[in-house]
Amino acid sequence: MARKAARPQPTAHQILEPLRDRCPDCGGYLRSDYRNRRTVTCLGQILRLHLSVRRCHNPACPRYRQPYRPEAEGSLALPGHEFGLEVIALIGSLRYRQHHSVPEIHQDLLSRGVVICQRTVTNLLDRYDELLAVHLSDSRRLRRILARQKHLILALDGLQPDVGHEVLWVLRDCLSGEVLLARSLLSGTERDLAKLIEQVKRDSPVPITGVISDGQHSIRNALACALPQVPHQLCHFHYLREAARPIYEADRHAKKELKKQVRGIRPIERQVQERQDEEAQTVRGYCSAVRSAITDDGRPPLQASGLTLHERLTAVSASLDRIEEKGGFRRNCRS
Repeated sequence: MARKAARPQPTAHQILEPLRDRCPDCGGYLRSDYRNRRTVTCLGQILRLHLSVRRCHNPACPRYRQPYRPEAEGSLALPGHEFGLEVIALIGSLRYRQHHSVPEIHQDLLSRGVVICQRTVTNLLDRYDELLAVHLSDSRRLRRILARQKHLILALDGLQPDVGHEVLWVLRDCLSGEVLLARSLLSGTERDLAKLIEQVKRDSPVPITGVISDGQHSIRNALACALPQVPHQLCHFHYLREAARPIYEADRHAKKELKKQVRGIRPIERQVQERQDEEAQTVRGYCSAVRSAITDDGRPPLQASGLTLHERLTAVSASLDRIEEKGGFRRNCRS
């Protein structure tokens, strides 16, 4: 069925770059050929992904001109899907743990702010079943793909829709993008995760030459136990986010304090809403500039939204000072 309403606009943006710049087969340089954009609906936001895609340009390489997409993309959504893995995990949890019907799941998602139709809930429930059935299905196709690669880079991540619910653990190959194993666990202990990793290692026809994950201690310990000789790299995004957390918290507090100082924009707008003279239009312009500044959250942790707000409000204040020096209407624009 065709979409009847426009899709909601993205509320957050994220830039993803491949972690590798060398071809895994020939070792040649992977050139950044083009960029893709993709929108993924998650539980708390609508995420716009800006993806840098690399390709090997060595004609003798088996991966000649094959796209190498950012590894982190697969931890957010399945290929060709507009809803994130966390939405799929929540649908599966509501269906099999709380025994909700599809209409009940649909209403639950709508109450959480997820714009979705009932038919899509059914489709995503099928995707959940497929993910859980990966380790029981015929693995001949996957083995052929891995055999051509001669090795795999393992990515490990867990998705928990709500606190207290089961965690859907997904293990996938970064080179091919294929899901190797998906299983729901009540806990993510070192022992439980080590069993999943050992199963992938045992079933894989090729060696695991690298692992990418976040910094969760249970994952680190499980990898050290199951794959002690395999290099383990933390996801760049998670690493940067954790490193910048103290600065981010301080910046967020500063932004909150700045917002307190510029409240009262709406009453000023009401005073001039019936007027069409030049002064009223200028006042509305300044109010719009302040409103735009306080709603711009930036892209943490790479952009400090509190500092950006301070710079924009400082520019507005300086402009008002210049108008006041010229005998303008500063008293009407004070917020």
